[in-house]
This record gives sequence, structure tokens and C-alpha cells, in this order.
Amino acid sequence: QVQLVESGGGLVQPGGSLRLSCAASGSISSIGTMSWYRQAPGKQRELVAQITGGGSTTYADSVKGRFTISRDNARNTVYLQMNSLKPEDTAVYYCNAYILTYWGTSGSDYWGQGTQVTVSS
Repeated sequence: QVQLVESGGGLVQPGGSLRLSCAASGSISSIGTMSWYRQAPGKQRELVAQITGGGSTTYADSVKGRFTISRDNARNTVYLQMNSLKPEDTAVYYCNAYILTYWGTSGSDYWGQGTQVTVSS
């Protein structure tokens, strides 16, 4: 069994910062790409940022220069540092990871439960 647990969401004023964390636990053999997605009310879930096992990163155009994704492989944790937040960043943020378990023959995608980020004055 694998779990992804997110933390760090909350209410912040425009221009403020938040740091999201997502820790994976369970029978994990290895973790590949880790990602952050978000879903605003009435909108489809969208990819925000991604980091490969080797540390290569990609970002949505809307967050480039403001958000930074990073990972701590020893802790099986991925982070999303969000600066210069805007009201349009308001959404539920979900962590995703491609994980190979000790008992699996191939990897699978796992999702966290989501954490709410609200940017409002």
C-alpha cells in the first residue's frame, strides 16, 4: 500500500508565498517523476510542475518564474514553493507520483488527497 500525503495549503494574500509538501510512504521500491496538479472550481485539473527522478523540471507557463518544484529522494518527498501568488492560483493542489512498489512488476500513478490553496485579500 502506498500513500501520498500533502500539507502546506491555506489562505494567503496576493503576492504572498506558500510551500506545499507531499510525502510518499509505504512499500516503495523507487519513485520516478513527481508532479503537482491543481484544479480550480469548474475547471479541469491541470499540470502545474513536474520533476523527474534525475531532477529535470518543467512548469506550466502560468507559474514559470513564480513556482519552484524540488524533491528530497531520501525522504520520498516533493515540494512546491509558490511565490508571488495571484488570485487565479486558487485551487485544490494535488500531488502525483509514479511509484514502483516492492511487490509490483511495473510502476503506477498515485495521487494525494489534495490541499486547498486560496489567494485572496
